[in-house]
Amino acid sequence: MEQDAGPPRRGDRPDNIGGRSLCDFSVQPAEMGRADRREWLSEMTIAPSLLLLVVILWPLFLAFLCLLPKLGPRMLLALPLGPLPALAAVFLAPRDQTLSVPGVLLDGGLRLTETGVLFLGGAALLWFWAGVYALRYMRGDSRAQTFALFWMLVLAGNLGVFLAADLATFYVSFALVSLAAYPLVIHDRKPASMRAGVVYIILAVVGETALLAGFMMIAHAAGGTILIEGVRDRLADPGADPLVLWLLIAGFGIKAGLVPLHVWLPVAHPAAPVPASAVLSGAIVKAGIFGLVTFLPWGSAWPISGTLLALAGFGGLFTAALYGAMQGNPKTVLAYSTVSQMGLLMGVMGAALAAGLPAASVLPAVALYALHHGLAKGALFLGVGVVGKARGVARGLVIAALAMAALSVAGLPLTAGALVKSAIKGPAGDFGATLIGLSALTSGLLLVRYFFTLPAPAKSGGPPGLMVVPLVALSAAALGLPWSLYARATGNAPYEAIDLLALGISAWPLGLAAVLVIAALGTGLRAPSLAEGDLLGPAARLSARAAAVARAAALAGRSERPGENGQLLAEIAEGLERLERLINDRAATSAAVILIALGLFAALT
Repeated sequence: MEQDAGPPRRGDRPDNIGGRSLCDFSVQPAEMGRADRREWLSEMTIAPSLLLLVVILWPLFLAFLCLLPKLGPRMLLALPLGPLPALAAVFLAPRDQTLSVPGVLLDGGLRLTETGVLFLGGAALLWFWAGVYALRYMRGDSRAQTFALFWMLVLAGNLGVFLAADLATFYVSFALVSLAAYPLVIHDRKPASMRAGVVYIILAVVGETALLAGFMMIAHAAGGTILIEGVRDRLADPGADPLVLWLLIAGFGIKAGLVPLHVWLPVAHPAAPVPASAVLSGAIVKAGIFGLVTFLPWGSAWPISGTLLALAGFGGLFTAALYGAMQGNPKTVLAYSTVSQMGLLMGVMGAALAAGLPAASVLPAVALYALHHGLAKGALFLGVGVVGKARGVARGLVIAALAMAALSVAGLPLTAGALVKSAIKGPAGDFGATLIGLSALTSGLLLVRYFFTLPAPAKSGGPPGLMVVPLVALSAAALGLPWSLYARATGNAPYEAIDLLALGISAWPLGLAAVLVIAALGTGLRAPSLAEGDLLGPAARLSARAAAVARAAALAGRSERPGENGQLLAEIAEGLERLERLINDRAATSAAVILIALGLFAALT
């Protein structure tokens, strides 16, 4: 007969007190004495697993402080503090150990995997430096308090996605990222920003709906379990419904910018403030990539679904880059670059899914690539707000830092970008590896366009240090971190031997891009200017025609009480105007988002 372990004694393992895990908040024995309970509480306080909960609760607490009348206006200073627990968790939190949270989100939990560490660490580092940048960039902004509030809410959701161990926690975190990012997109309330916000929120809701439907279907098929491991195993079964897989691909693909679901990215990035654009592209988009990493049934071959995902991803890799090279706004250029680079990642994952490759041969390379892209792209976005304030030597140094980050993204040999590209060529297959090599040509042309669209130098003054340091720090991290993490993540040395001749030959796509740029400059040839949003134009025209047809049909119809019909239309128009005013009002938006978040938590508790 099993004996009671009794109260914990000094020297007991801190993660196994009384035979119960510290990951369970209900482990405190009722018969503990006061001294034993005090020791139990002290050990539980320092349990590394609890740090995962702090990662999410801390930015939510800071968001609450933003609502207080006296602290709210000063909370801009707290932006760099939000991701600090996440950075600590990267070094201190245990791997692959679930932190159970009874009574919250259907008894869900948090879990930090080896792949999640790279996503969490890269996102936290970007959020930190973008927060430092925002201290100076947002100074004097009349909506700084609202900006800080939604910044913290999006941060909490973004980090929660990388830690979720169950469907409920994942979905609530993902929804918080999507909904709370809307006020960041429409921050300046300009007409262009409001139009971008409409596109963003429509696609966000569509994506959330697809995910919710997919989660419900797969949870039912898995016998009601909500653990991510369980539903992923069920999806890997031969009899799994392909519709579930495509609902998940659609939901995550919208967030990650999968063509043709990408159209929110090129309009949302230019509309948002520069630091918000940096995290939108570098961290928030990665929530979609991480969703695919987490839920795709690795080790199970899906030839049709995988091939279609690969075609959409690799198609976006080239088409987005070419279209972006014809834009006039540097942030729009970078937005299309993100669509292109995320297309590359999704193309690789599609090829690996079609071949049935195991997770171990795919996910480390994908995570490393996502880490490098997030840091480098964050630096390039922050550069948009710095270059225009710099002149002389300062501008030259800033341009040099941006050039190094851009060349790395393009895949210049011996840079971190080339290293992570070499890592993902294996799971991409021979044809995919060829496409990845050729993509340096279009990526090079796109990033050259970025430099030509940067603002002209300032006539006086110089860039603030609080804006230059984050740019340089992110560029340095993008260039160095992949090298230091490569061996640990992949189990292989970065380069067994360096063949300079082979490296020189592999650089021909970038060399061709340089030749084309020089030839264009020499002949005075200019790239055509295309409207941002690409597919939005035809969609808007089609929608306008459909609306005109509907209005004509309504006018042609007969009604016995036309006066009442006219009154009804007037009431609907008035209601829509009230709704628009409600959305544009900062206080109402803050309250609405918080109530939505609380409602989701309450509904799932």
